[in-house]
Amino acid sequence: MKKRIIIAVCALLVIALLFVFFTALVMPKYTDSKQIEGRLIGEYYEEAGGHDVLFVGDCEVYESFVPAILWEKYGISSYVRGSPQQLVWQSYYLLEEMFKYENPKAVVFNVLALKYGEPRDEAMNRMTLDGMKWSSSKRKAIRASMTEGEKLADYMIPILRYHSRITELTWDDFKYVFKKPDRVSDSGYLMNVGVKPTPEYYIGMAGDPLYDYTLPARAMEYLDMMKNLCREKGCELVLVKAPTNSVMYYWYDEWDEQICDYAEKNGLAYYNLIDECDNIGIDWNTDTYDMGAHLNVYGAEKTSAYFGKILSVNHGIADRRGESDIAAKWQERLNAYYARKKEMESKQ
Repeated sequence: MKKRIIIAVCALLVIALLFVFFTALVMPKYTDSKQIEGRLIGEYYEEAGGHDVLFVGDCEVYESFVPAILWEKYGISSYVRGSPQQLVWQSYYLLEEMFKYENPKAVVFNVLALKYGEPRDEAMNRMTLDGMKWSSSKRKAIRASMTEGEKLADYMIPILRYHSRITELTWDDFKYVFKKPDRVSDSGYLMNVGVKPTPEYYIGMAGDPLYDYTLPARAMEYLDMMKNLCREKGCELVLVKAPTNSVMYYWYDEWDEQICDYAEKNGLAYYNLIDECDNIGIDWNTDTYDMGAHLNVYGAEKTSAYFGKILSVNHGIADRRGESDIAAKWQERLNAYYARKKEMESKQ
């Protein structure tokens, strides 16, 4: 009898280990150069804690603001928790989760995502949600983000969703079963050193007219929740619009007016950096890698230097370069940032 119990327990352990192994094996590793953004959310946990400023939002956040530059020029300790097409409810639950790890002085939210009022794309959702550790915040983020036909169980037990990848596995899937790939970001900033100028006729070109310019009620509801959460935690919420304004991701004046009104009514600061491109020093011949839709590292460094002064002067974010412990950590990050930049430039 005892022998049978031991055999049964061993069999269950083997099954459990195989389940864990195959789940880890079929999970996307986002090592392909076109999908590395899927690793951004998970990288936060390696540096969680000790930040005075947290950024949340979509690609405009992780391609416009460089924590290494904010530290180098102003001694601001920050992290960018961005992901592709990050929806406002995802930003909210990411922020809710981050407050469990740290207590920042300010949270900066990029407002472009407020144009979306409904879940849009499972693949994009996954690039945000899969990287989160399991928590009540992740569960709520999943429920808020699921598109039609998706199930919570597919997120809780990923092998249910990804089992079909077993026929598409690459060497990287085996290599990174239980080992994380090298970091792709610098404190959440995703570097791009490419240069692809904005065509002259693109500059100043407006987006197509809309039938209704009203920002979705659901998006604004979550912005309210973000505001209330920050106030509950004694943290200032700062709204920003990154300086890019391409035809692909056009920021309409009507949207801007709504954000200005919201900020004024709720006592929030709002900075539309589109209007500050000349003061920032953005050159659309050199500071974008995709004809103006996103900034490259040269434009992002300029934007970060400009916005860092705002955070320091207008919002009182302290210069911590005199604190030896945190300064040593940031010196390592700064060295890694410039090493990555040099390596990427050498391959251009």
